[in-house]
Amino acid sequence: MKRRHFLHIGSLAATTFPIAGIAHSKMNVPTGTEFGLQEATVDELQSLMSKGKSNSVNITKTYLKRIAEIDKAGPKLNAVIELNPDALNIAAQMDQERKGGKVRGPLHGIPVLIKDNIDSGDKMMTTAGSLALEGNIAVRDAFILDKLRAAGAVLLGKTNLSEFANYRSTRSTSGWSSRGGQTRNPYILDRNPCGSSSGSGSAVSANLCAIAIGTETNGSIACPSSVNGIVGIKPTVGLWSRSGIIPISRTQDTAGPMARTVRDAAILLGACTGVDPKDIPTADSAGKSLTDYTSFLITDGLKGKRIGYDKGSMTGNEDVAEVFLKALNLIKSKGGIPVEVDFTSRLKGLDNAEHLVLNYEFKEGINKYLAGSKAKVRSLKEIIEFNTKNAAKAMPYFKQEILEEAEKREALDSKEYLDALSKNLLVTRKAIDGTLSEYKLDAILSPCDGPSWCTDLVNGDAFAGNSYYWPAAVAGYPHITVPMGFVHELPVGLCFIGSAWTEGSLISIAFGYEQASKARKSPKFLPTLSL
Repeated sequence: MKRRHFLHIGSLAATTFPIAGIAHSKMNVPTGTEFGLQEATVDELQSLMSKGKSNSVNITKTYLKRIAEIDKAGPKLNAVIELNPDALNIAAQMDQERKGGKVRGPLHGIPVLIKDNIDSGDKMMTTAGSLALEGNIAVRDAFILDKLRAAGAVLLGKTNLSEFANYRSTRSTSGWSSRGGQTRNPYILDRNPCGSSSGSGSAVSANLCAIAIGTETNGSIACPSSVNGIVGIKPTVGLWSRSGIIPISRTQDTAGPMARTVRDAAILLGACTGVDPKDIPTADSAGKSLTDYTSFLITDGLKGKRIGYDKGSMTGNEDVAEVFLKALNLIKSKGGIPVEVDFTSRLKGLDNAEHLVLNYEFKEGINKYLAGSKAKVRSLKEIIEFNTKNAAKAMPYFKQEILEEAEKREALDSKEYLDALSKNLLVTRKAIDGTLSEYKLDAILSPCDGPSWCTDLVNGDAFAGNSYYWPAAVAGYPHITVPMGFVHELPVGLCFIGSAWTEGSLISIAFGYEQASKARKSPKFLPTLSL
């Protein structure tokens, strides 16, 4: 999740320093000209395989070589925390099926990376980046991973993340975990990849995989998608199952697709939907979810769409405001109807509600997950004790005050929790649904944060920007992030939010904007921002 919204403290003003270990000089970085799958889409990879020009094994080997060159050597993005030793065997199986005339669907033979808080019933660990969970081998796949395998995808490995999905300290650094170290932003290496799905965002942007899966409680798909110049979809809570995913919040958590194009994200979205008896909210998706969202990929998806924006989106960083204004003009030129709305004032009154809800739900959720796992720690209390005992390795830069606070919370029948949850849902859902209804809107949009900040392990993150994806996260509603443009070589994204179960409509709008803007550009792996 994104710590700023958990604390409700707005943007942080902190002096930032580049992380150690990055030499501010010229590097020999394989940027893509010699990489045969640069910016390759799912459809293009399928075309290579169907025409016999390549196969899943060769494609998987190519991505593994790319990871070795870009992630582990070269600029050392540190986006991948663990590789799947069975990846080539899976690819070979998919090739055999294809030779036999069986193609499971658009993801057949496609390499995918998943975030390291998603259970995989194989040889890889699931740790949420924490040394306390090192050695945790899941008994079975998470529900969405089971769906992914059934679709024929090749599980390439797992991505690094902000430890415990950025739910450990008020002074944490996004993209850092005690197990995986610090992930870097491929555009400018001393800049932050945001979190908590840092590794997934950085890996997709740098072409270390075709597509990836991230998770979000509040901003953890949106922000890394924005600052890494990619597309991210945070679905309605219940569209994708959360069983088998290390939790923060039962009311806000969800996994979602991260990709370089809206089409690829839409393909991945449909592959993982389904009702899961182990995750009660998925029952609400019956009759509302689809297994194929590609029918919503309409080139003129902006035409006639009323899209609201709050004037507050134009404040803050003037360069971001300028890019956002260009986006609004582009939407208008393609038949969209930008409508200025009053959205901010509807969000007043939340106070400390989200903070309380997440505290309570994290304790309940992590204890339940650990009790059914093979982790060496079996409760939140034991995680705290492990970190304290191993502080030099587990907590070298920031502590665990959020974990300690959560441990003090009572059960979920507490009046304090129930009142806070009620306030959360009432305020955010009323704000979104009320704004959509009053102004007869198809979506609400805003810039998705400001440009990335310099990674600072001493002081922590320095978020900036006036995004409105966070109310959708708190409400359990969907949002989609699409590349919007650049500020000083740093990508910034555009975020579209809607009401529950409106993924299809949002995909049409996002695709229409993407096709008109063509704002995605491959990263250059610059060492630092040149003056």
